[in-house]
Amino acid sequence: MTATLLISKELPQLTYQSSRDCFDTSWQDPLSTLLGLGRAAGADFLEFFLERVNYISCLAEEDVITSISPRLSTGAGIRIFKGKADCYVSTNDLSFQGLKTALEKGLSILGLTLPSPNAYIPEINLELLRDYAVTKNKEGWLSQCSSIAEMGDTLMQANGKLGQKASHIQSRRASYFRDWQEVLVAASDGTFARDIRLTQSVAYSLFCADGEHRASMGKRFGDTSDPNFLRQWDYETAAEGVAESAGKMLYADFVESGNYPIIMANEFGGVIFHEACGHLLETTQIEHKTTPFMDKKGEKIAHENLTAWDEGRSDLAFGTIDMDDEGMPTQRTLLIENGILKNFLADRTGSMRTGHPRTGSGRRQSYAYAAASRMRNTYIAPGNLSLDDLFASVDKGIYCKQMGGGSVGATGEFNFSVSEAYLVENGKVTKPLKGATLIGTAKDIMNEISMCSQDLGLAPGFCGSVSGSIYVTVGQPHLKVDKITVGGR
Repeated sequence: MTATLLISKELPQLTYQSSRDCFDTSWQDPLSTLLGLGRAAGADFLEFFLERVNYISCLAEEDVITSISPRLSTGAGIRIFKGKADCYVSTNDLSFQGLKTALEKGLSILGLTLPSPNAYIPEINLELLRDYAVTKNKEGWLSQCSSIAEMGDTLMQANGKLGQKASHIQSRRASYFRDWQEVLVAASDGTFARDIRLTQSVAYSLFCADGEHRASMGKRFGDTSDPNFLRQWDYETAAEGVAESAGKMLYADFVESGNYPIIMANEFGGVIFHEACGHLLETTQIEHKTTPFMDKKGEKIAHENLTAWDEGRSDLAFGTIDMDDEGMPTQRTLLIENGILKNFLADRTGSMRTGHPRTGSGRRQSYAYAAASRMRNTYIAPGNLSLDDLFASVDKGIYCKQMGGGSVGATGEFNFSVSEAYLVENGKVTKPLKGATLIGTAKDIMNEISMCSQDLGLAPGFCGSVSGSIYVTVGQPHLKVDKITVGGR
């Protein structure tokens, strides 16, 4: 990098006319100057993450809209590296002086100070703005989304339809949120990139009771990149599915505890792989030495019939992004191929500290968080078997049609409730069961997944970790687990 004529004593006199309504090329000069200032202070690497958010949620309970919650926010996060040490500061003051003050605070945490008044500020040559919002026609997304009145009308109609389809109702809810986000990333390696994201979701929640019998059922649908998502939601079909499942579970027998072969449904069934294995393949876990797979790259960690991916490209999927929160273009990452561990998910810090290549997986909830290695759309790949083949292989087992909540330990121990389950006898689904909980460890279950069907399905989800809560996709085809502990009565 070459020195410019700018010296540090001239900084207080600088004025920039950066746009406050859009993260455009007017931000190049002030951010380049601030990055150069940080390098002159002795930092090895710096990154600015700017964000604007326009969020709204709406909730219908019974036949009333009970909540409409908007949120607007603007801010910036600054990450600074010196060697392998780093710090992160954030601010909601996006003026040049506000960003400079935050930068100075971050430098001081690492024991660095601003250069002397006569020091030259090196020029940071940022790339031409890589603007995914413009190249992919995202600028008009926000104005094309449903209005508040439309949100309320749709949810009221949807919740009314749920009331018509279900019986023995104690409570019914329909909810929706829209999250619009504009981001700009500028870093001292020349990264300069902008994107707009639009994430939307609707959900049903139904609780039924008849005497001592209880059933709780829910279903979530999600989308990224489509302003017409709410208008296109088929809430009647969704209501029929939720009501039917709740009706079957209301009078179901409780499952008997034991070790069983199970058939796990596609779509949200993939939450177990996400939680029990996916997190263990993030470089954050390697840094903390909390993954049993940290030194297993190139080795067999799963059944030879299991292949798994993490990627950010699936059309409209909940975890799809054009670039990550460090400005790296998204990509497909092969995690496991025929049981062999192929790759880990790495952000910039994880790559620097573990040696694994970056995978476009640096993600964060907002500017208040530093990016970390996180999943996007994570799923087990389809196999070449039919659903009938899977069921025919089970003499006595359990079909886990819908998964509920659960918990996972730091090294992969898990337990997950099954919200809708059925007994399988001689290859046939017989009676409904409730109260099932799947218990195991990632290392064990990965080697028990022996059969995968062809019907890959994806489902939206939320993932919490060190960089906050983010939108992700989980998924899998129907698959057979040869043996797993099932808790019940």
